[in-house]
Amino acid sequence: MGAAVTFCDPHQNLQSSTAYRSSHGHVTEEIEGLIRVHKDGRVERFPVVPEVPCTWTPEPDVVCGDAVLDRSTRVWARFHVPKRPARRPLLIYFHGGGFSVGSAAWACYHRFLARVASQAGCVVMSVSYRLAPEHRLPAAFDDGVAAVKWAKQQASSGADECSGWWRGRCDFSQVFLGGDSAGAAVAHHVAARLGGHGLRGVVLIQPFFGGEERTASERALGQQHGSVLSMAASDTYWRLALPVGAKRDHPWCNPLQAGGGVEDPRLPAALVFAAEMDILRDRNVEVCRAMRRAGRRVECVVHSGVGHAFQVLNTSPIAQEQTQDMIAHIKAFMNR
Repeated sequence: MGAAVTFCDPHQNLQSSTAYRSSHGHVTEEIEGLIRVHKDGRVERFPVVPEVPCTWTPEPDVVCGDAVLDRSTRVWARFHVPKRPARRPLLIYFHGGGFSVGSAAWACYHRFLARVASQAGCVVMSVSYRLAPEHRLPAAFDDGVAAVKWAKQQASSGADECSGWWRGRCDFSQVFLGGDSAGAAVAHHVAARLGGHGLRGVVLIQPFFGGEERTASERALGQQHGSVLSMAASDTYWRLALPVGAKRDHPWCNPLQAGGGVEDPRLPAALVFAAEMDILRDRNVEVCRAMRRAGRRVECVVHSGVGHAFQVLNTSPIAQEQTQDMIAHIKAFMNR
């Protein structure tokens, strides 16, 4: 199997969901350098992170390819597959970006998930779901459920050029959901919608949850200079993603509210990662406590000395060391 082969081009004949338009007009919402929303509905997303093709191979023992999941919604996925022949767990992964930016083609996700596939020994299906504000929640959750169902269908469908090459590497009895930041929130809510059916576990990396009342970590770290996620950015993301007029105690934002799914005993075991210098730290830890109260098996890992999204955005020695620890925990969790 050649690492340089593009098995399926998800972008062919698909209209891009990312718009780079002129900045003229009244701006209603903005996160500097990432996204700008105009009063007339125009949305600008800025190429702060480069996109890379699936032919780029940061891990020599992993082959990548893209596939269209739904042409009507333009949802697609990038697969990261270890080359050695073996049946491996399937990790269906959702990228972060406040529900409003991000892509499975972002270089930081391509690099990180290739590393996960290589070192944790799993097939990674990285889903590019629809983004807000053009597609407010629950669009991302709908796309997540559809992605899981699509993957399951591949287990019994005939081989084709888009699925045959990776499908033979998957043990479909071991399907996990995962994601970081907003993607972790997608993974959680998709698992809740499915009632845990057919899932072995969920991997939630610094899940992007919120609420009207500020936590201690939000108050202490929310204005931290240079932070990847500030309170101002968090609030803006939620205004863009939630249904118009919804508050931050909506269960899609605050899963500790009724209907949020955290305390659903049907859901599978969870591995939750928090970061010491992240404004979401306290919410992440409280979610773990709520899961335990519901009788769910949950492992909570807090990485010290690092902040939000360190595993994809921080290349410092301590971040690299903690990322290695994260992947080791993911591998152990899947193997259990």
